[in-house]
Order: sequence, then structure tokens, then C-alpha cells
Amino acid sequence: MEAKWSHLLNLLLLLLSPIAFAAGVADTLGKGGNITGDETLVSANGTFTMGFFSFGASNNKRYYLGIWFSVSPHDAIFWVANSERPLSDKTGTLVLSDTGSLLLRDGSGQVVWSSNSTIASSSSVEAQLLETGNLVVRDQGNGGVLLWQSFDHPSNTLLSGMKVGKNLWNGAEWYLTSWCSPEDPSPGAYRRKLDTSGLPDFLLLQGNATIYRSGPWNGVSFSGAPEVLGYTELVTRSMTISPGEISYGYTSKPGTALTRLVVTDDGKVNRLVWYNSSHEWGSIFEGPRDPCDEYGKCGAFGLCDPSLVLSLFCSCLRGFSNPTSSSSAWSRNASGGCRRNVGLWCSNGGTTTDGFVVVKKVKLPDTHNATVDMDINMKECRRRCRANCSCVAYAAADIRGGSVPGGCVMWMDNILDLRYVDQGQDLYLRLAKSELDKEFPLVAVVAPVASTVAALGLVVLIWWRIKTKHSASDGPRSPTMGDCSFDLTTVKMATGDFSQSHVIGEGGFAVVYKGEFPDGRIVAVKRLKQSALTDKGKRDFSREVDVMANVRHGKLLRLLAYCNEGSERILIYAFMPNKSLDLYIFGEPSDRARLNWRHRLDIIHGVAHGVAYLHQGSDESVVHRDLKPSNVLLDDNWKPKIADFNTAKLFINDQPDQSDLTIVVSPGYASPEYLQGDMTLKCDVYSFGVILLETLSGQRNGPTKGVISNAREFWQQDRAMALLDPTVPLPLSPPDSEISSELERYIKIGLLCVQEAPEDRPDMSAHHPELRHQPAAARCIGHIYSTIAERGRSLASTCMRRIS
Repeated sequence: MEAKWSHLLNLLLLLLSPIAFAAGVADTLGKGGNITGDETLVSANGTFTMGFFSFGASNNKRYYLGIWFSVSPHDAIFWVANSERPLSDKTGTLVLSDTGSLLLRDGSGQVVWSSNSTIASSSSVEAQLLETGNLVVRDQGNGGVLLWQSFDHPSNTLLSGMKVGKNLWNGAEWYLTSWCSPEDPSPGAYRRKLDTSGLPDFLLLQGNATIYRSGPWNGVSFSGAPEVLGYTELVTRSMTISPGEISYGYTSKPGTALTRLVVTDDGKVNRLVWYNSSHEWGSIFEGPRDPCDEYGKCGAFGLCDPSLVLSLFCSCLRGFSNPTSSSSAWSRNASGGCRRNVGLWCSNGGTTTDGFVVVKKVKLPDTHNATVDMDINMKECRRRCRANCSCVAYAAADIRGGSVPGGCVMWMDNILDLRYVDQGQDLYLRLAKSELDKEFPLVAVVAPVASTVAALGLVVLIWWRIKTKHSASDGPRSPTMGDCSFDLTTVKMATGDFSQSHVIGEGGFAVVYKGEFPDGRIVAVKRLKQSALTDKGKRDFSREVDVMANVRHGKLLRLLAYCNEGSERILIYAFMPNKSLDLYIFGEPSDRARLNWRHRLDIIHGVAHGVAYLHQGSDESVVHRDLKPSNVLLDDNWKPKIADFNTAKLFINDQPDQSDLTIVVSPGYASPEYLQGDMTLKCDVYSFGVILLETLSGQRNGPTKGVISNAREFWQQDRAMALLDPTVPLPLSPPDSEISSELERYIKIGLLCVQEAPEDRPDMSAHHPELRHQPAAARCIGHIYSTIAERGRSLASTCMRRIS
């Protein structure tokens, strides 16, 4: 009876869903057929639905064509056709053309997406949404040959029946890509792909940098993720290794719950299961799990153990030691790895006295540069490694034989990304004979570290254990920075007692130092000048810092912590290796050339996104007050991060006069009304317009003849390309005519933003529709989305999340 009622309730939810089908439950689209508006395709048993859906506020909705789980239409969308080109209204139409292509057209008839599955005209071509969630196009008149399928073009989700991997014949890859945000399905910063260069191994990439690795496939599971063995009752996993393909996938077992694996926009890999009883998705696995999942955390020949809190989880393998004489220095920079105590003795002919020691229960190291032979046994593997003077370790490549594993993987030169894990594998490490003769249990080769390091390590461990749990409190509350302060002694240690050699920047308000905390994290330490702080700023410091800490967005520089001790007021931020935008738009020609056309557009979009969030996305509107290129920092992927929002308030008295304003306003970026003492959101819009024009032109805005007057002049003369910085590298495509047209649009936006009267300037969100209609290469743009601050977490989790 309970099952019956559950089924009826699910059906009722489906029928009442705002994006559920309104007319019919067809799963097939014939040649010339179409769906539009609220029409949908629904798979045979009703598990999946394809149709149009929207994100955004009512006055700025963005419409997409996608596929979702019917029981959960709002939070389980797993494939989006036009993720980078949203429609502006509900008039879009999906049609199956005479030649077999699915075409998505906007209200004007323009094609915004195509399956590109064109064949000679056929009367029997059809598109079908299968019960697996796969949208396929077939030529039924040719034996049902498959022309195209959505499973070959995954988004952020892996479903039963899908695969991730590589076609070895043509080099094509299938991988997951995160969304930009929960309401922006355009490609985000994270990818989950199957590395096929050694043993198959799942990587989580941020840009091109590996941040998490599941461990190599051993025939049963991925060696660093034995948790997957815990849900074998739900799915059957499969690894395909053939001359033409290496791929991984899973198949749900009959009668089991719905399941999916998602790469989230904040860089997590989440395995979710649908619970019929509570009608919600629950997570049964999330990675990275703990500090030891950080790729290469302990460096070469280092071993990460989540229980080693005092040494921040890192130790050296037997026969190796930390590369410094100071144990605390080792703890601060464990990623530097370990060095061999005694060199190996091996002749070119293979004669050696070296031997092996077993390291038990580990995630095997990265096999990217390892040698793999699946056709030999462990005895032969040991012999080959011992005879090869470059071989430093070996292990079984296939453990399906249980106590008699097979296959062989050998590491040359070094091993990286080794950690303890439950149900891990055995690694055989090569050591010199003298090291083997020692009575030497595998323990950490580091002394206890300073109490401050131990405390920090303990908090980190607590953070990782708490972060996956719900808060035990009765209800959500807003976290404050009051529990995330650092004492002055810790900050001094990080900056060499504010050494001049650590200075990386200085302005009218502050000196910025490069700092390093005991766990090896590099930070930017901003020490506010006491002479510049007003009495009001000193009084309001903690409150304003709390506002900064709770305004969190991907385009805003993260405030990690602060110090408020005695007369010191210090802000601690994430460190940006590429420094600030002004160095690349006003610098030497070689520096300016490092930011090509697309880089500059991406930076403009990012700044617009960040400022719009300050104005409309956070709990309360925040005016930056001092927006300029030197406050736009660039990360290692050249993505912008807006710095110093809200700090200008610390240098303004209760009743500012003209002299007070001049110390917090940068010439060229201040709007006319701000110079007269009137501060509104439109002041930031003016500053953004100046930054936009400067980024494209490489020209500073001056009090008389500056970039604004030049832009107006070239705009009136229809000479947009004359404003573009000649050092900017342009793409080979599109043609110059399209770039010129694109540039004209940006100049128009910039000039709208710098109009004299604030009421004539657009809101930040208002000019985003113009930015949105740029080529798909300009990612993560097109709307302003609101992110409500995460609540209900413990203060320990909140604090450490800010310094992670």
C-alpha cells in the first residue's frame, strides 16, 4: 500500500510540475515535427522529460532546452542544448529537419543550436527520448542507424548508460563539465575526465590543473575511492579497454533507486540517489573528502594520512626524509616532498643490492608516467622493476584475482599523490639495502610542530569532518567573522614580521605583503595604514569585515580572515599570482600582449558579474566605491577577482567633505556626483564603464583628454577598431568585421555607463543582456544570479572554508 501511494504521489508531483508536459506524453519527434512553449517529450515510462525551462528573475529570464528527471524538474536538469546561448523568451522551437538535424530556433527563426546530424533527406528520420535519458536521432529507413545522441555530449552529469573516456581512433573525449552556477548551465571551471595515459584514472581538473584524483582502476574499483564498493547493490560498473576505446560507465540495477553523478559548480564530485520516501536527492559520496584528497599534497615520496593532524597530514615514506632541517618548515611546505636518505645501488647491467618494502592500504600514485603491462604476474613485475635502475616502485594493476593479483605497473623516477585509504592496495617501494636492514616501522619522519600549527591542523581536520554534515543547530543563522580572526603573532610569522622583502604592493591606504601560513597556503596580507584610518573606520572595522566575509561570489576576491589587535587592522585575502589588471592593460607591450581579445572580454564579463552581485545578489546592496583596474586581480587562469569592495568606508568620516573623499576616490574612475559627495550604486556603474573602455583600448582615463573622450570620438566617426589597443592578439576567427561589430557593442555599453547624469546610466543587470549575446567562447556571462549565503553550518566549518 505504501508503495502504491508513493507511486501516486510521484505521478501527482509530475502532473503539477510547472515545467511538466502540458499536452501528451509522446517520446518521439518525427521529421518536420517540433516542440515549443510548454510542450515536451517524455520517455516511455515517464522517468525523463525534455522541454524548455528558465532561470532568472521574472524581468530577466533566460530560457533553455534541456532534459531532466521528471520527479525533480527544478534541481535535476542534466543536459542543456543551448547552455551558452540562452533564449530571451518562450518563443523558441525545437524542430527535426528533413536532413536529420535537430535545430533550436529563437523567436526570429535564427538557429541557436544544432545537433549537426545531417544526412541525405530521409522520410524516416526521427528523434526519441529514451527511458535512459538519452536523446537520439535515428534513420529508421536505414536499419535504425544512430545519427546523433545526447550521451555523446554530456554536461555536468553522468547517468546510467553513459560513458566517460576517450575514443582512441579519432581522439574524441567524453567528460563532464561543471556549470558556472546552479542557475547558469554554461561551462564552468571544473572538468571530470578519465586519464588514459597510464592506468585509467578519474581526474578532477580546475582549468588544466589536477586538483583531485580517484586513483587508478584496478579491475574492481578506483584504488582511491573504495567507497564505490558500498553501493554495488545500486549499480554495475564497467570499464572498457580496447584498441579503439577506453571508457568507464555504470548501469543501474533493475528496481533500484534513480542515481546520478554530478560535478558541482564549486568543484565537488557528488554521487546522488533519489529517495522516494522523502522525495529528495541524497548524497552517498562526495569528493574531495578530506585534506589528503588534494592532489600531490605531500609531494614526491610523501604519504598523506588523515590521522596525522600534528604534521598537517604529511609524512615521508620509509627511507626518505623531509628536505629541510626544520620540521616546522616541512609542515609549512609539505608539497616539496621528501628525499631519499641513501641512494640506490644499481648497475647498467641490472646488478643491484636494492630491495623492496611494502606500503599497505594506499591509493596508488599517479600513473601518468608509469609503465603498465597487463600480461605479466607480480613475480615478473618485481623482477623487471629490480632490473630497471629507474624503477622506484611497483604494484599490481589488476586485483580481481584476490590473493593472486595480476598485471604490473611500475613507477619511474618518483611517485606522487600517495595517501592512506580504507581497502587500499599494496605498493612495493624500492630501497637501498642499508635501509632495508634497519628496524624501521613506517612512521612520520617529522618532529611535533609548534602549537599554533597543531591547532591549525586540528581545525582543518574538524572542518573536513564537519563540512559534509548538517549543522546540529535548530535553525540557520548567519555566520560572522568574529570567530575567524588571526592573532598578530601568527600574521607576523606569515609575513616575516612585515618584512620589506615580503611587500608586493602599496597604496594610499595600505601595504600588501605576501604571506605563508604553516600549512603552506600563500595569502595576501593587507595591513591598513593607521594614519589613514578614521575613528569611524576603526570603530566599524569588525562590522565592515563581517559584511565583506559574507559577500561571496566567484568574481569577488575572497576575504579569508582578519586581524584586529591593538592598533593593527589587517585583512587576509587569497593570493592572486597574476597580480592586477592595470599591469597588463597599461604595461609594456609584451605584458599587454598576454591578454588577448577573448581574455579581455572574459575579464569584462567577470567584472560586470561581480559588481552586479555586489549590487543585487547579496543580502544587502554593497557599493564598491573604488572600482579600478588595480582592484581587479587575476588568478592563475586569468579570471578576474574584484578586490577591496567595502574597504573604502573605513577611510571616510561620519560627515565626509571634499577632502575626505579625495583619499578614497581614484582620479579618472570617480563619477561626477561622487566627487560632489553623492554616493549611489550608479557610481560603480560609471567606474565599470571606464574599466571596460580602458581594458579594450589600453588608454588611461584622464581629467581632460582620456579614453572616454576618445571612445566618444571614434564612436561618432564609426571607427570602433581605432580604439582597440594594437598590441591585443586577435583570434584567427571570427573575421575582423565580426570583431569590429563586437567591439562597437562594448564601446556602446561603456559609453552608456559613463554618462554624466546617474539616472541615464543603466543598472549593472540592465546592460547584461547586451553582454550575453556574445559568442559562446565568452563563458559564464549573460545574467546576474543571486546566491544566498550558505547558512546553518558550524562556525568551525565556516571559518576554515574561508581559508581553504
